[in-house]
Amino acid sequence: MSNTQKQNAAAILDVQSLADTRRIAINRVGIKSIRHPVKVLDRSGGIQHTIAVFGMYVGLPHNFKGTHMSRFVEILNSHEREISVQNFPVMLREMVRKLEAETGHIEMNFPYFIAKSAPVSGVQSLMDYDVTLTSEISHGEIASTIKAVVPVSSLCPCSKKISERGAHNQRSHVTVTARILEHVWIEEIVQLVEAQASCELYGLLKRPDEKYVTERAYDNPKFVEDMVRDVAARLNAEERIGAYIVESENFESIHNHSAYALIENDRQGTEDGGQKTE
Repeated sequence: MSNTQKQNAAAILDVQSLADTRRIAINRVGIKSIRHPVKVLDRSGGIQHTIAVFGMYVGLPHNFKGTHMSRFVEILNSHEREISVQNFPVMLREMVRKLEAETGHIEMNFPYFIAKSAPVSGVQSLMDYDVTLTSEISHGEIASTIKAVVPVSSLCPCSKKISERGAHNQRSHVTVTARILEHVWIEEIVQLVEAQASCELYGLLKRPDEKYVTERAYDNPKFVEDMVRDVAARLNAEERIGAYIVESENFESIHNHSAYALIENDRQGTEDGGQKTE
């Protein structure tokens, strides 16, 4: 940079760094809904290349007028295509250092694909799951959560009981948001949920498979309440998870509304390890 360029740069006022007199701190300020390539390591040892939607924020002290929005984008681009789940904490620490902040929050939402074999024919296909990874840092301490939306099938126990023929069933979304104490694979969360459903879903089924999943759901009816309780029971036994929220939304096939249930449990935040009540 020439002397003239340096002088011109020095003459440009940095408005964000000016003092603010309102004495109101901001919990989160930054950029939202920015897309960027990422690499995600799957349980088999392979790497999925996908696109994630990022949110990147820092806490702003009351005495600063604004933050430097361009630095968030610079951090993303400095890693080029090397952003991964494993180096998420590195990027988080870099963000708070460059933004001179004490607290920071990064989240990335992306589609995650798992290869599944049909239950009878064995034909393989991909199922996609909506996943969000979040990391927060405060005074050097990092907390991470994983959120996965798992589509499954549910069959109504009441409908089965009162009907002479058949029972109504529907597609359901079970969402698990878990605070991670140790590494947990995305596949583990997905499989934990699918095992508690009336039946899991597949991307491709042949006729023998259709027969199997229909009968499997009929033999394993679940209310929305059953779904969240059964998933919660499995999560309670998982020592790598410190807190969780389990939600189930059944897209009812005989109603113009959804059935919904939620269980929240913070085993680190409650002395007796019980669920929080709404």
